[in-house]
Amino acid sequence: MSGLAKRVLVGVLTPWAKLAATVGESWRRVWAHARLRASIAGPVDPSVVILGVAELRGTGRVELGRNLFLYPGLYLETQAQGRIVIGDEVVMSRGVHVVAFTAIEIGAGTLIGEYASLRDANHRFGDGQTVRDSGHDAAPIRIGRNVWIGRGVMVLPGVTIGDGAVIGANAVVTRDVAPGSVVVGIPARPVSSSR
Repeated sequence: MSGLAKRVLVGVLTPWAKLAATVGESWRRVWAHARLRASIAGPVDPSVVILGVAELRGTGRVELGRNLFLYPGLYLETQAQGRIVIGDEVVMSRGVHVVAFTAIEIGAGTLIGEYASLRDANHRFGDGQTVRDSGHDAAPIRIGRNVWIGRGVMVLPGVTIGDGAVIGANAVVTRDVAPGSVVVGIPARPVSSSR
């Protein structure tokens, strides 16, 4: 194909490609919304924007607020009596994992960066059993309102993060974070206060 023929063909096809992308994206979002609704015990408000099909495992005990923005690769798992409660206006970026054996609550307006992980349970080990067969120890995680959790953060069982706190990228949060504080590192330690 000559350069001229290619330019003409691309010029003719470009508007059609844009239309197909727009319509295709709308249908993908509707499908992802329907799949989410089919996988959880509670309702999914029409204001929830989900950019890709979320992976849900376990009991489906998930409560979603309004005006959420959920990126592709979201993983939500509830086991035993575990439940996940996500407040209004929360943004969960690509690849976020949330796993609850007791409870994980995420306050309104919270932003969670790519590949962050919130897990309220750890495997037991020792006593002559394999780790896989030894069960779990769990404690609830509570995330306040308007918290910013950076990319790659790990929040461990039993942690409460206060309103307005900022968790720096790749931090491992092993203990409570005071409202308005900024924490970074492994384990996460305060570096300043935003108030």
